[in-house]
Amino acid sequence: MIRNRLELEKIESEILAPYAMVSRNTKGREHDEKEHELRSVFERDLARIVHAKAFRRLEYKTQVFVNHEGDHYRTRLTHSLEVAQIARTVARVLRLNENLCETISLAHDLGHTPFGHAGEEVMSHLMKDHGGFEHNRQSLRVVTHLERVYPNFPGLNLSYEVRDGISKHFTDYDNKGLQTSGHYTLEAEVVNIADEIAYNNHDLDDGLRSGMITLQQLSAVTLWQETYEKVQSDLARESSDLWQSETIRRLINLLVTDLVESTLGNLRDKQVRCHEDVAGKSNQLVTFSGSIKKKNAELKKFLYKKLYQHYRVVRMAEKAKKIIQDLFNAYTLNVRMLPDHTQATLEQEGVHRGVCDIIGWMTDRFALEA
Repeated sequence: MIRNRLELEKIESEILAPYAMVSRNTKGREHDEKEHELRSVFERDLARIVHAKAFRRLEYKTQVFVNHEGDHYRTRLTHSLEVAQIARTVARVLRLNENLCETISLAHDLGHTPFGHAGEEVMSHLMKDHGGFEHNRQSLRVVTHLERVYPNFPGLNLSYEVRDGISKHFTDYDNKGLQTSGHYTLEAEVVNIADEIAYNNHDLDDGLRSGMITLQQLSAVTLWQETYEKVQSDLARESSDLWQSETIRRLINLLVTDLVESTLGNLRDKQVRCHEDVAGKSNQLVTFSGSIKKKNAELKKFLYKKLYQHYRVVRMAEKAKKIIQDLFNAYTLNVRMLPDHTQATLEQEGVHRGVCDIIGWMTDRFALEA
């Protein structure tokens, strides 16, 4: 028997937790559209993200290290994939909607400029008198307006739940985007923390690989050192080359396990029995335990000081800011530098917003060569 959309929705309703977001209860799309016969609404949204041009561009957008600095460093694309993997794991254990988690995960960074947070910082400054810039807002703009692949509407026409998850996504390094109230779904909360788990641990890995941080420096970080000492004991007969990667793996497992156990406790304590107990509430239900939160905060503080403020990262960030500022100034002063079809777009959007969109689309290497 073929499993069509109705059958898939029925299975979801039977196996997911009562506080999960089931596909059949979606608040729908901005533009009327007949749903797919064989795929649920969130499966369809996921496919639309994966096939989007903005998603493919993430391959050449900076996470911490600019793409040309090495083949093994994370990019925005590999980061998004790692977030999705962690989010799906948490969702599966909590009996949440994995497809919704994965879709928000893969879409959450679509609005990032070239050169990561350095690019966002300078773009925010350049646009402060022209409506502002913030990458969560821009991610939402990408999926609702800038992607043009359908004849009857702009954007990807994603479901409300995905758009809500994108617009309210935030980390400690962001302002709060469009967040005026709590998340509509627990799945969106899961992606927030999955993002943090992913970037903390892969930045540790990349920082050690680059030599910008050392094992000696990390010995002062409780979460790392406790895990690393256990690895050394367990793998004493193995090559020390394995200790670093094994520590990263165990750290991710530790954080995910703690997140699941703490969240289950929160759901029980807050007496969350259905999705309506979650939607729009200000309570943060997906959290680490108190002890892990404290240790994780210590790790984040270490990364900010020793990696994100490392002179090599700062030096590249300043170069990146100058590149984006020069492009922005050149294009706004003389739009004839841009292709004809782009100039037509500027007439609709206004010069500053249109140039902002153009630069936001760029990958690192395109911006370097422009």
